[in-house]
Amino acid sequence: QVQLVESGGGLVQAGGSLRLSCAASGRTFNNYNMGWFRQAPGKEREFVAATSRSGGITRYVESVKGRFTIDRDSAKSTVYLQMNSLKVEDTAAYYCAATTICSGYGCTLQTDYNYWGQGTQVTVSS
Repeated sequence: QVQLVESGGGLVQAGGSLRLSCAASGRTFNNYNMGWFRQAPGKEREFVAATSRSGGITRYVESVKGRFTIDRDSAKSTVYLQMNSLKVEDTAAYYCAATTICSGYGCTLQTDYNYWGQGTQVTVSS
């Protein structure tokens, strides 16, 4: 089992920054790819970013490229999502996910992940 706990969400003005954290426990952190998803009210949950087990491969949804950065700290068993130049349309609940069933570059679907955090709310005001 893997337990994931997100933190760092909040209210920020458009153009501002937030850094989300996801602390993992229960299994060896380096054994799984990590990802971030988000879900806005009335919308489907969507992929945001993912990182491979080593952190050497990252992938982003087009809408956040150049603004968001995913990285992981193995010593802290934590994955981060640095979000800069935030836009109102980034408002959503953000979920951390871990997978032991997908590896490499292509882990962008919800079904690729078998562990999920409880989510943290990000609200961007205009």
